[in-house]
Amino acid sequence: MNACYVTSKGQMVVPAAIRRKYGITPGTRVNFVEENGRIIFQPVTPEYIDSFCGVFKLKPGEKPAVQELIGDRRVERERENR
Repeated sequence: MNACYVTSKGQMVVPAAIRRKYGITPGTRVNFVEENGRIIFQPVTPEYIDSFCGVFKLKPGEKPAVQELIGDRRVERERENR
């Protein structure tokens, strides 16, 4: 288990082994997420960002939300013009 202490200024030093393993370099942004009474330390690295590729990809037969909105507005406009 790796551990560190928090300084009087609220700073922590991440152990070198953890920094190397997760590609944490000076200037790397880190997010802290609370989950089930735990604090998760998530470095925002290019690999982390790449992990989101395709998350919002449309399934076959789905329309983009913008196209659905345009279609809904068109129907409303036609209804108002009658």
